[in-house]
Amino acid sequence: MKLVRALTVVSLVALPFLAWNSPVFADESDIAARLSVSGEGVATAVPDMATITLGVRAQAETASDALDQTSAVGADILAKLEEFDIEARDVQTSDLSLNPMYTRNNSGNEAPLIVGFEASNRVTVRVRDLDRLGAVLGAVTGEGANQMYGLNFGFEDTDAMMDEARRKAVADARAKAELYAEAAGVTLGRVISLSEQGGFRPVPMPVAEMRMAADSVPIAAGESALSASVSMVFEIVQ
Repeated sequence: MKLVRALTVVSLVALPFLAWNSPVFADESDIAARLSVSGEGVATAVPDMATITLGVRAQAETASDALDQTSAVGADILAKLEEFDIEARDVQTSDLSLNPMYTRNNSGNEAPLIVGFEASNRVTVRVRDLDRLGAVLGAVTGEGANQMYGLNFGFEDTDAMMDEARRKAVADARAKAELYAEAAGVTLGRVISLSEQGGFRPVPMPVAEMRMAADSVPIAAGESALSASVSMVFEIVQ
């Protein structure tokens, strides 16, 4: 009799444990249908600043002479930029290099000889007054800048433009979702998720040609743009 009672107690204790660990299957009718779309918005405006990257390259028989030449031209460029009231925070020197120049050995029997040195550096300048951009480019080339690496237009404050681009991206995504829902014969429900895809990106716009000149460089800024992309998920009401 005692053995039977013990087995009965064990069974009563084990049953709740088995029920607690049994798998629970969700009702598929509770899972809402969803529609995922992406949208993109672009905001355009006339740029209010430009970034130019220019450089100096010089060759000489000795390394010191090559460096002295680039340093002298670089100093003249920096002095000229000060005349245009360009602040020190908008000027940065980079990519200072010095490399030997070798003779070309066609026979292959002798090692090439160093016949001189080539020095170079780059200066990146932000110009916040675009009306003076052409004059700045002409002035620095007149001081000896003989390398041009790029000209990019941009905006000093991008917050307002990015807000506009984001609004357009959300509107674009919602318009797509409404179109798909109408085509499928369903009703668009609440927004389940909204996320921005990556950061903003500048959109290149065509500008006028840039010709190097002694006094000034003709420049047309045209328009520049910023783009934003979003991903949205909507609930579908059947």
